[in-house]
Amino acid sequence: MMTNTHLMLVLLVHINCFSSSIESPNITTDQSALLAFKANIEDPRNILAANWSMFASVCDWIGVGCGSKHPRVTSLNLSNKSLSGTIPPHLGNLSFLARFDIESNSFLGTLPVELSNLHRLKYISFAKNNFTGDIPSWFGSFPKLEALFLQDNYFTGVIPSSLCYLPKLEILDLHQNNLKGQIPEEIGNLPSLNKLYLQNNQFSGPIPSSIFNISSLQDVAFKSNYLSGPIPSIPHNMSSLQIIDFGWNNLTGLLPWNMFDHLPRLQKTYLDRNQFSGEIPAGLFKHEQLQVLWLSHNQFGGTVPEGLGNLTTLKQLFIGWNNFKGEIPWQIGSLIGLEMLSFIHSGLEGPIPLFIGNLSLLTILDLSFNNFTGTIPIEISNLPNLDTLYLGDNNLSGPIPPAIFNSSTMVFLSLQTNRLSGHLPPSLWLPQLEYFYLAGNQLAGEIPPSISNASYLVSIDIPENLFSGYLPESFGSLIYLQDLNLAHNNFSSKPSSPETSFISSLTNCRFLKDIYIDENPLFNTNLPASIGNLSDSLEFFSASGCNINGSIPREIGNLTGLLSLNLDNNELIGTIPTTVGRLRELQSLSLQDNDLDGLIPVDICHLERLSYLILTNNELSGSIPACLGNLSSLKSLFLGSNRLTSSIPSSLTRVEDILQLNLSWNSLSGPLPNDIGKWQVVIDLDLSGNQLYGDIPDGIGGLIGIIHLSLSSNKLQGSIPESTASMIDLEFLDLSRNNLSGTIPKSLEKLLNLKYFNVSFNRLQGEVLNGGAFSNYSIQSFMGNQAFCGPARLHLPTCKSNAHRSRSRKVRKLLAYILPLVVAATMLVLALIIISVRSRKRKASLPTQGDTLPLATWRRISYHELQQATDGRRRLNDTNHDNGNNWLYGTRKRPTDEMFSDEMSLKDWVKQCLPSTLIQVVDANLLNSTGRERLAAKDCALSILQLAGECSADLPEERIDMKNVVVKLRKIKTKFLKDIERRR
Repeated sequence: MMTNTHLMLVLLVHINCFSSSIESPNITTDQSALLAFKANIEDPRNILAANWSMFASVCDWIGVGCGSKHPRVTSLNLSNKSLSGTIPPHLGNLSFLARFDIESNSFLGTLPVELSNLHRLKYISFAKNNFTGDIPSWFGSFPKLEALFLQDNYFTGVIPSSLCYLPKLEILDLHQNNLKGQIPEEIGNLPSLNKLYLQNNQFSGPIPSSIFNISSLQDVAFKSNYLSGPIPSIPHNMSSLQIIDFGWNNLTGLLPWNMFDHLPRLQKTYLDRNQFSGEIPAGLFKHEQLQVLWLSHNQFGGTVPEGLGNLTTLKQLFIGWNNFKGEIPWQIGSLIGLEMLSFIHSGLEGPIPLFIGNLSLLTILDLSFNNFTGTIPIEISNLPNLDTLYLGDNNLSGPIPPAIFNSSTMVFLSLQTNRLSGHLPPSLWLPQLEYFYLAGNQLAGEIPPSISNASYLVSIDIPENLFSGYLPESFGSLIYLQDLNLAHNNFSSKPSSPETSFISSLTNCRFLKDIYIDENPLFNTNLPASIGNLSDSLEFFSASGCNINGSIPREIGNLTGLLSLNLDNNELIGTIPTTVGRLRELQSLSLQDNDLDGLIPVDICHLERLSYLILTNNELSGSIPACLGNLSSLKSLFLGSNRLTSSIPSSLTRVEDILQLNLSWNSLSGPLPNDIGKWQVVIDLDLSGNQLYGDIPDGIGGLIGIIHLSLSSNKLQGSIPESTASMIDLEFLDLSRNNLSGTIPKSLEKLLNLKYFNVSFNRLQGEVLNGGAFSNYSIQSFMGNQAFCGPARLHLPTCKSNAHRSRSRKVRKLLAYILPLVVAATMLVLALIIISVRSRKRKASLPTQGDTLPLATWRRISYHELQQATDGRRRLNDTNHDNGNNWLYGTRKRPTDEMFSDEMSLKDWVKQCLPSTLIQVVDANLLNSTGRERLAAKDCALSILQLAGECSADLPEERIDMKNVVVKLRKIKTKFLKDIERRR
């Protein structure tokens, strides 16, 4: 019996032990999960490595909290611990976890689905990490969840609808992710929600009207998305809603007229940077708790509502960048609690109201970009808390109240672009001032040395005024100064001590980034070598038009952080120092309009980031460095008006992103680069005024983005390439003063944007185009060529029509055979005239007829003999028929004589001279007889020349038939012989 009892006890112990081994997870399970988490992450500060130990209780580990009833992990708070890595699935075993906070770390990747097992979770914060992927739908598995923070991650996709059915959710923060799609209408199903933050995502579509059904809602922020459409109406009171932020979207339309009637506790309203229009609803002006109202950057119109004066609790009022008109209403003076007031760019006018001085709590006042007139009220100087004053870009005039320069709170003072005048007070006391903007006024006088009292100054911007005098060396005391712009004034430098000058004083400003002193007579001496001691942070130095002479100091190469160097329009001489090659960050180098000489240093080719190289109008010589082709960042290269020689380096075509290239007015020779078409994005190419020769490459059509192209005043030859028509954006084309030949391609009529076209003084011929943009050009675009024809408005000969061209070719062939016979017959008649006249003279002087030679013994004169006898002047040239070269023999003129041009050809000259001044046309040797014989000869020559004119009419159908020519020649001969006989 005892034995059986003992066996039963042993069995029960084993059963109990077995039961213990298979019961639900315990603290050991939690420990294993956390150790797996520790092993899976990076812990650069060794926070977990030094604390999470097997030899200490889990509940004592840093960031771990346990329940009081159950020894299980209920809280895990590891925020701001610099941890990284992925979340392991083992954390899904922390089944009692209610609070999970790993905010502000560097965790990444997606969230494991095992976390969906944590059904007791009430608080989740995964914010400010690097999580990616969609927001898991299993977040809807947490029925006790009250707060979900997923902001500042890289989540994508849409809001899962499962999030919209969490009955206890009070806070949903998804802002600053990459979420898109529409905000689900189901979001209105969250009955406990009081804070909804969805700003800074990519949501689109309308604002769901259901959000105004959540009676518990306190804050709603949809800022910086792509939401569109109007704001939905609010059907009933939302007594909890305090903050609405719908700014920076694409919302449109009118604000609902009753929108603000149902929001009795509204405190902050942000509707800025949308496209709302109309007037501001009057219901807004009844809110007794409204503190912030931002309506800027919309299209609200009308006058500024007087009702704004009822918002006596208002602290911030930003309604600028709208379409208001009129003046600032006096009721604004009632808002004595205002701290920030902005009417920037609102279309307002009139004087700045004096009541502004009563808003004693103002820290920011922005009235810039309006049309305010009059003077700056001295009352503004009485605002004791004012730290930011923007009055720029108005029409204010008169002096600046001196008290403004005696403010212990002013940080930002901007009065630029007005008509302010007067002087700065000798004593400046602005101990907090950081930004000082007075540009574009009419201020005069000197800058007082007391400027150094503004010891926190970061930026001084006072260009385009009338300031004069010496610049105070006290600028060197402004040790925080970063930006200095004194351009376009009348400042000067002390001539006695250039090395302790203004530039030298700036060497104490070690944070200086920008110096602009252009158009001041600062220097009448060399640029001091101390320029090399300026701040290592200096990025921009611009001193154009400062009367700098001498050479550029080598020390300029010490400014290794420089991005832009501009010394234009000075009197610099000598060579460009090779030390510029040390400016490896330089993006723009401009030295134009000086007297620099020597070679372009190859050291410039070390500037791999250089985008703009401007050396125009100097005395630089030698060849263009081929290594410039290695500057792949180059966008603009201006080397015009120098003395550069040799050819254009073929390597330049490797700079395929160049936008502007100007090599004009040098002595460059050789052909254009064959691969010129590689400059596909160039918009301005000027190679004019050189000695370039050869054909224009067909590849020039590759310049598909070009707008301005000038190849004028070179020695280019050949035809204009048809590919030129590919430059569809071309607006300016100048090919004048070359040796181009052929015709203007008709395809150029496709260049509809072409505003300027010039091919004058070439050897072009044929038809001048009249279609497209060519209908706008004058004769100046075409003058000085060989044989243009075209529109009558250009005073050019009429071109043959297409219908007549084939017939013209046939006639031309026919003339090649017949016209020699006509000319020969004409010459024969003229010869007979001469012989007849001279024979009669001989007959009159000889004693007997027997002494003369009988007619039968006269030798017949051939055409070739006549041609040889007249020294080739009567040579037939049927190819030049249209110019009249083939019939004006006996004039002793050539069509190429200087007196003939496009406006006056040889043929035109003959027609004008006939018949009144025949003697000027006909060779005098043909009219050397006297008396009546001379009259007969003149009459015969006139008839022949008129017949020749009929033979060479412009149009084939107007020309006389060859058979009739022969008949007329016979009649002319018969008439001439009769006249000779009658007048003998």
